[in-house]
Amino acid sequence: MSAPYAKLPAWADYGLIPLINLAVAFLVAGLVVMLVGENPFRAAAILVEGALGRGQNIAYTLYYATSFIFTGLAVAVAFHCSLFNIGGEGQAYVGGLGVAVVCLAFDSILPWWAVFPLAIVGAALFGAAWAFIPAYFQAKRGSHIVITTIMFNFIAASLMVYLLVNVLKPAGAQAPQTRNFLEGGQLPKLNWVLEAMGFSIRSAPFNLSFLLALLAAFLVWVLIWRTRLGYEIRMRGFSPKAARYAGVSETKIIIITMLISGALAGMMALNPVMGDQNRLQIDFVTGAGFVGIAVALMGRSHPAGIVPAAILFGMLYQGGAELAFEMPNISRDMIVIIQGLVILFAGALEHMFRPSIQALFASLSPRSAGIEAQQGEGG
Repeated sequence: MSAPYAKLPAWADYGLIPLINLAVAFLVAGLVVMLVGENPFRAAAILVEGALGRGQNIAYTLYYATSFIFTGLAVAVAFHCSLFNIGGEGQAYVGGLGVAVVCLAFDSILPWWAVFPLAIVGAALFGAAWAFIPAYFQAKRGSHIVITTIMFNFIAASLMVYLLVNVLKPAGAQAPQTRNFLEGGQLPKLNWVLEAMGFSIRSAPFNLSFLLALLAAFLVWVLIWRTRLGYEIRMRGFSPKAARYAGVSETKIIIITMLISGALAGMMALNPVMGDQNRLQIDFVTGAGFVGIAVALMGRSHPAGIVPAAILFGMLYQGGAELAFEMPNISRDMIVIIQGLVILFAGALEHMFRPSIQALFASLSPRSAGIEAQQGEGG
């Protein structure tokens, strides 16, 4: 009979295994780069340089990471309740509508610092509202949350096209978008922070919503691990039967969890809509809702892991654009392949190396125990 695997220490479970998965993903990506006739080491250097080499590049990396932090947190909160919210794309899209409604109404009469809290509430409410119907179907009718949230992604896209073409577009305008927001609807940039560190930045969309994303990560940690509601969410995710036995209302906890998840996804819209484009336009989410799934998987659904995972994907987005420019054989589609490999090894194959690492720790544990016993006898 084989010996049971040793329980891994936290540093190995949350640090070592994700790093090994990431290293293998980039190793396989290097083989793909070799197949197209390019030097993988030079490609890696260009990617890192493109993401972190200059202040301008760092600002863009953090701008992309801001969106991924919000969507990663949204997916992670649902994960803890054993819910797979794959509708972050649609919830962020509709959240942008909440931001736009607030900015269009108040940008001419209030300063940005007064509009910003209202926009946060608008984004969160609209995102939560879009998550409510799939949550209700899951809690009351048993409809699968993955199917309903995917459907609502497409419904959100169609709804936004209709609104931008027929309702929100200014008279006489050709592009399907709202008018540009006035100063009251524009978030201040944070480029000065990087400039204070000695970096030179011409212009970049890195804005105040990054600090909001970090605050949201902290608040999610407090919610999940320091509150009764978070305990009930995790209990339902670990064992629905145990949660029911303990008196936790499954209907209530599913709906509340999805409302929080949808609100976080909706707040992602603050970054591009109010912090960069300063208007609402078609497809501003650009896949951030789906990237959030990979960020949550790589970050092990913990805010302390989600933030660096989001920055990593921000590096892939920004550095990948530089790589596609410097190496014509590596197209944007190749960058998507690299991102897909990271998702594959960080998500679907997350536990590939776990048995071997656990066996290694199991083989080391008796040996270290024997050494401690010998030292005790000698003493």
